[in-house]
Amino acid sequence: MTSQTISRPFQPAPRFELGPLQRAMVTIVGVGLTSLALFALIRAGAGYAADYRGVLDLAVIIHLGAVVPAIPLGAWLLLAAKGTPRHKALGKLWLGLMVTTAFAAVFIRQINGGSLSLIHIFVPITLWSAWQAIATARAGDIAGHRKGLVRFYLLALTIPGLFAFTPGRLMATWLFG
Repeated sequence: MTSQTISRPFQPAPRFELGPLQRAMVTIVGVGLTSLALFALIRAGAGYAADYRGVLDLAVIIHLGAVVPAIPLGAWLLLAAKGTPRHKALGKLWLGLMVTTAFAAVFIRQINGGSLSLIHIFVPITLWSAWQAIATARAGDIAGHRKGLVRFYLLALTIPGLFAFTPGRLMATWLFG
């Protein structure tokens, strides 16, 4: 029996860990936005937040139902071990949540008189980033996959997430009253 016929056990893909600055940024964003969102949801659920005119809108419910779990899940995926079956399964779930968030956002137009607003630019950015994440992973470009997803999380999730807490928006109304 030659060394060429010996089967080797499964070995996970090479690990591409984040640098210290990226880890800190992902942690701050993940913990910060998750905390703000959960506090706002708890205040609203407990009846301490002001009423908001669009809260019963189906698009808002779907959007919040997808984006709120996507925040901590995305941070966990970026900080945990890569290439494992769990990482791959949860990564697909996270991309599904982000695509759902983007599609639901198209129908949220209360702020801008029924029209799309500037924040809607993140809908095509999110869809393109999700496609890129899949394409780079399938092509075996793990470094490109990691780089794109870190950028996706820190920019395309964080910027709209922070806008959600500006005056007049649902999460700001629930958080600050």
